[in-house]
Amino acid sequence: MRRSARKQADPDLGILSSRLLFAVQKALYEGMAQERGKSIGPRHGAVLAHLDEDGSRATDLARLSGQHKQVIGTLIDELEAAGYVRREPDPQDRRAKLIVPTALGLEKMRRSDEIVEALEQEYAKVLGARNFATFKRLFRTITEAAEPAE
Repeated sequence: MRRSARKQADPDLGILSSRLLFAVQKALYEGMAQERGKSIGPRHGAVLAHLDEDGSRATDLARLSGQHKQVIGTLIDELEAAGYVRREPDPQDRRAKLIVPTALGLEKMRRSDEIVEALEQEYAKVLGARNFATFKRLFRTITEAAEPAE
């Protein structure tokens, strides 16, 4: 059997996880395309998906997203210019800055949570609620095992 036919018949973890990622990204950005505010793209999810409502340090966003600090810095600049986040002094360390969502940023974050919840409900219908809960638990275990130790 040729490699491509084998990959189609039994896709590996990389292919399966990327298909799921692309499906989630597509649902998110199609679901939010008509909403107010400047458009943001899938790459901005590296910040918004991990951003705490009370603010997060850029270094934490880089660690959580698996992106380089420079990439996160560029994304924060773009999100700040579009009005989704602002930089504020970190009350725990005045030398550091917190990236804090604006009202518009919070609105986008809440809407994306709703879209992902609806998508998870669709997948739960496909698998059944119990099987989906098991899948999600096992998928979390695998992703945690794949993360480098801190």
